[in-house]
Amino acid sequence: MPIYEYKCKDCGSKFEVLVYSNSEKVICEKCGSDDPERLMSGFAASGFTSSSGSSCGGSGGFT
Repeated sequence: MPIYEYKCKDCGSKFEVLVYSNSEKVICEKCGSDDPERLMSGFAASGFTSSSGSSCGGSGGFT
């Protein structure tokens, strides 16, 4: 069950929600709008690397 970050399109409030399924409706905690925008989390974006090396700092395999 992932935690997603959202920004409300109506009031601009940012909040996090533990989502049990993709079909679950997410509601803004501040204004009650049912149309928030899901954001890319900073953690997910920082886990990727643009260099040819892996983010694990190794050979890409286990020894």
